[in-house]
Amino acid sequence: MLNVATYRFFNLDNPEALAQTLRQYLKSLELKGTVLLAQEGINLFLAGSPEAIKTFREIMCQPEMPTALHDLDYKESWSETIPFKRLKVKVKPEIVTFRQPSLSPAQQRAPGVTPYTLKAWLDASDDVILLDTRNTFEFKHGAFEKSVHLGNDDFCAFAEAVKVLPEDWKHKRIVTFCTGGIRCEKAAPFMRHQGFEDVYQLEGGILRYFEQVGHQHYEGECFVFDDRVAVDEELQPRA
Repeated sequence: MLNVATYRFFNLDNPEALAQTLRQYLKSLELKGTVLLAQEGINLFLAGSPEAIKTFREIMCQPEMPTALHDLDYKESWSETIPFKRLKVKVKPEIVTFRQPSLSPAQQRAPGVTPYTLKAWLDASDDVILLDTRNTFEFKHGAFEKSVHLGNDDFCAFAEAVKVLPEDWKHKRIVTFCTGGIRCEKAAPFMRHQGFEDVYQLEGGILRYFEQVGHQHYEGECFVFDDRVAVDEELQPRA
């Protein structure tokens, strides 16, 4: 089965209407997974047959769909079975809960760093702080070597933890990372608003890093929020 994940922050005027439309299409294609919609955008992880996923991606490019959905950046992985029990299409206040209402990721994005560039920095032992924005239990499954975790058990707590970081961090190069990139879309600009001058976000997160450069500088597996539990550097479910 083919698994796809993607997100985008953009101004979605009527998330309820889009939710109804997508629910009908996804049910007809027998896809399972989760689609989250909010006025700030879309976040989804779906799985099904390759043919059904192909049709879904074509549907997202139809003229009646919001333009922002036409060129989404999908991350792909494979599994023997669909790692979701059901389909959920939900409208929520945020597509990733952070509770910082003044933050607008669509307009305030922090600079990105590609997996290739990050690996080059790490190969050269450049002075960079790798900051994990995920939750504690995700961090325990695996993370980049020498990365820092702030002890937050949920993403909202990350914001408070940032406020008590050492003052000298505000002048150091920091690369934030998470599973697929979406949490860093909020974490990195939030840190810049708090006075951290040189903050980046890892494009595509750990999953894109595995896809493009493998397991170098990473220890353990990457926790994923489905029945696979975690995936290795080949994006395969753990044994």
